[in-house]
Amino acid sequence: MTKFKNLLYHILGSKAERVDFKILESLPSMISVSALSLLIVLSSCSVEKFIPEGEALYTGAELQTKLVDDAEVNGLKSVKTELNTLLQPQPNSQLLGMRLGLYYHYKAQQEKPGFLNEWLNKKFGEEPVYLSQTNPERVEELILNRLDNRGFFYSKVESEVDSTQKFAKIKYSAELPKPYTMERFELQKDSLPIYDAIEETLTESPFKKGERFDLSLMKFERQRIDNELKQKGYYNFNPDFLIFEADTNRYDNRKFDLFLRLKSQVPQRYVIPYAIDSITVYPKYTVGDTTELAESNVVNDIAFIQNEEYFKPEQLEPYILFEEGQAYNAQTARLTSNRLSAIGSYKFVNIQFAETDTTATNDGMGSLNADLYLSPLTKRSIRTELQAVTKSNGFAGPGITVAYSNRNLFRGGETLSIIGNFQYATQLSSSDNQNLSSIGGGLKTDLTIPRLVPFSPSRFKYAVPKTKISLGADFLNRSKLYSLTSFNTSFGYTWNANKYVYHELNPISVNYVNLTNTTEEFEAILDKNPFLRRSFEQQFIAGLTYGFTYNELVDEDKTHPIFVSTSLDIAGNMLGLLSGGNETVFGLEYAQYAKADVDFRYYFRWAKEQTLIARMYAGWGIPYGNSSTLPFVKQFFSGGPYSVRAFKIRSLGPGTFTSESDDSTTFFDQSGNLSLEANLEYRFPIFSYLKGAIFADAGNVWLTTEADIPEGESEEGIAFNERLQTEGKFGKDWAKELGVGVGFGLRVDIQSFVIRLDLASPIRVPYLPEGERSRTPFFGGGDDNLIFNFAIGYPF
Repeated sequence: MTKFKNLLYHILGSKAERVDFKILESLPSMISVSALSLLIVLSSCSVEKFIPEGEALYTGAELQTKLVDDAEVNGLKSVKTELNTLLQPQPNSQLLGMRLGLYYHYKAQQEKPGFLNEWLNKKFGEEPVYLSQTNPERVEELILNRLDNRGFFYSKVESEVDSTQKFAKIKYSAELPKPYTMERFELQKDSLPIYDAIEETLTESPFKKGERFDLSLMKFERQRIDNELKQKGYYNFNPDFLIFEADTNRYDNRKFDLFLRLKSQVPQRYVIPYAIDSITVYPKYTVGDTTELAESNVVNDIAFIQNEEYFKPEQLEPYILFEEGQAYNAQTARLTSNRLSAIGSYKFVNIQFAETDTTATNDGMGSLNADLYLSPLTKRSIRTELQAVTKSNGFAGPGITVAYSNRNLFRGGETLSIIGNFQYATQLSSSDNQNLSSIGGGLKTDLTIPRLVPFSPSRFKYAVPKTKISLGADFLNRSKLYSLTSFNTSFGYTWNANKYVYHELNPISVNYVNLTNTTEEFEAILDKNPFLRRSFEQQFIAGLTYGFTYNELVDEDKTHPIFVSTSLDIAGNMLGLLSGGNETVFGLEYAQYAKADVDFRYYFRWAKEQTLIARMYAGWGIPYGNSSTLPFVKQFFSGGPYSVRAFKIRSLGPGTFTSESDDSTTFFDQSGNLSLEANLEYRFPIFSYLKGAIFADAGNVWLTTEADIPEGESEEGIAFNERLQTEGKFGKDWAKELGVGVGFGLRVDIQSFVIRLDLASPIRVPYLPEGERSRTPFFGGGDDNLIFNFAIGYPF
């Protein structure tokens, strides 16, 4: 300990006197060394020796508020938070008590700073903030002004400096009297018709008796009234024309009456409503176009001007929501712009309104001409993408995609898309199957019609639904196992009901899968597992699918957004009717099932790029009629980078089941028709594009149905199926069968392109004997205690 004392005095100087060596002596030797090492590191990054003579480093400010009266005040907490934002300037940042940014700055100012110090200063350095740079008197004025604006008139604010030789902070104190509260709110009207419109908007006013005086609320109310008037025809109105006046003369107990009126002498054109006199659309507009000689085609009083027909007027007209003689409405104009942009044929949509020469008609309304300038996208385009692909089954590798688009194909906004892709992948995430690889590719053709065939677009206000017809083919060659060829087609609709809600309905969805070139190894797997064989036999899937998404993440201002996605998949009912109850149609055995799932996520955002996400997922598929199991491609799996990350790809479940082999059969054994998952993840920034995360996952899959055992099945297959059904069945003890894991990760996030590296470890392993399922993460267990996950994109 004597050596440590001497070393500490050498490094810390006189400050070593503050160290309690008796405490250090009482610690075990390893902890004592660690404590001293930490002190040495902290001291080595001290900035005190760099602070110039006559200066004191500013360490921040604190504000104490005190109510003179003990009465309860609504919103006082938010007022205190707002006042703290006025405590400027901000001091130099700290990490574990160290001012690293400031330290790097000081080191870089030396005569020979060296490359490392210069680089650290460039990346992390901070200019010093000294007490001499602060202005407490100005901050006091700002606090008093803000308190006046929030109704705390005649407050008192003081400040004092608390300093040592090299460091200083400022303490502010504020005495808040009882705030002024509103007794009465009144609109001071005269004969102008606009006052009637303003009065109609006040039914939604936030001003109620007892409301505290709040200048920001008055500004908000002026803007709200302006928005309402803009939807009632008042095209030229401005919120600055509204004046609030507070009168305290009638009261002596800190109350006031609030009056709202228009400014005096506002010109007539600003306080009259406007109606649309004419509508002109330019379907193929480019800057500098001359339209005088262009042909005009009028549909429902809307003039379409185009030199040659680029877009059929009768197809474009239903997207325009305003009409001749209609009162001006800013919301209608925005919705029309959204609808036209959503067609997919236009790069820019510009709606302009111009007043006519006549200020007001006999009925007291002004007139507007509406001109819609639509600038098309390039009609044909080809896009090539080189990709790094990761899949939920743990395969990863390079890929290439070539996409061709032909927009406005039939002059009605239709888009033809042809997409071809080719991929090579190998399984990286599972050591048992690391020699597996796959080659796959596909060709898909989509025809998107920007209307709900055969219904009218005018029935939908926010956005016009789109009809989508798809036809595609895919192939997959998995080494050592099989080849898979599939053909699919669908007919359906997609539409946005509002900013947050998205629907997708496919009344017709057909998928044919052909399993060929199976190897002896894969046939052995099927012979051993009749449940798996049955899931591959039914190759024809035809039915209906529906998806619903509610997504508040599109609103970046929301601090507590939620995301909900649910889907429904029903197959085989129509084929059952067409086949007369037979198990085949067109010579193919078809599947019958109903499947649904729901994905709920809650995001709690605070500070900069810091988010806590809670997710819950549940899915259930029920085979019936012609099927005793779900088709393999429709089953649920658990484990891997997009699921419970502490377990290898698809290695979790069903229930307490685990494969007894260590070969590629594990990839196919572990699936179910019921899935439950829960995730909790905290995301935070580290540096620039590098982000971090800490997470916990829980989940599993189970079986709720039993597969039919074909006649002649081997004893091994029957025994395997019995064990699978027993250990994988969903029951009352399902919570004890959840796989649970924790971990941390790094993410490189460059403009929404995310490379994700997660390291996870299980803390509960359901396939172990019941008394041995819990384990210490990262340090307990065997080779499967550390699971590395590599993926592209966030898990949720």
